[in-house]
Amino acid sequence: MSYKAIIAGATGLIGSHLLNILLNDSNYSEVMILVRKATGIQHTKLREVIVDFNKLDNYQQEITGHALFCCLGSTQKKTPDINVYYRVDHDYPLQLAQLALNNGVEQYHLVSSIGANTTAKNFYLKMKGETERDIEQVGLKCLHIYRPSQLTGNRKESRPLEKFISVIMQIIDPLLIGGLKKYRSIPAETVAKAMFSESLKNNEGVFIHSSDNIKQIA
Repeated sequence: MSYKAIIAGATGLIGSHLLNILLNDSNYSEVMILVRKATGIQHTKLREVIVDFNKLDNYQQEITGHALFCCLGSTQKKTPDINVYYRVDHDYPLQLAQLALNNGVEQYHLVSSIGANTTAKNFYLKMKGETERDIEQVGLKCLHIYRPSQLTGNRKESRPLEKFISVIMQIIDPLLIGGLKKYRSIPAETVAKAMFSESLKNNEGVFIHSSDNIKQIA
């Protein structure tokens, strides 16, 4: 069977790996990416749609296919206005889920975060928890939620603090055993591989993948 994929956030750390995997896999004949500006990427299977994420309803007819992969996300440094931050990490993914449901998209794959919880005191984790909760309530046929821990990989933009944490995690990771394994750092490419792998299965329901489980299914 030949599938069509949609990626929101295809230029990010996980999304860029996922895009590469999908473009080079025979199961997918078309990969459509929703982007704010042209990426310059050229591929026979790639279709680039430049969108205003504040007006996603205008692009409803484009949201069709087998699977929608939502890799959207920002940081407080890039988006200091918490209302805009919330819009990017919560409102856009939720609206995409609603459009996917309306158009019969079979699967929705959401990148969330370890520790996501609606009752968390931390703004980021609370926001991620609310995003998960609200998308679950949309009623999608198949919803996969991925909760990776500290991501590793080469980002396009400079994030000195993240690089420092990655170095520290290389020391700490071996010490995290048993129930603490899920807190070990994880390559962004591994998350992308897991998302791809799960998209080839015809499961129905809601599936939440912790960081250690992501490594197993990748």
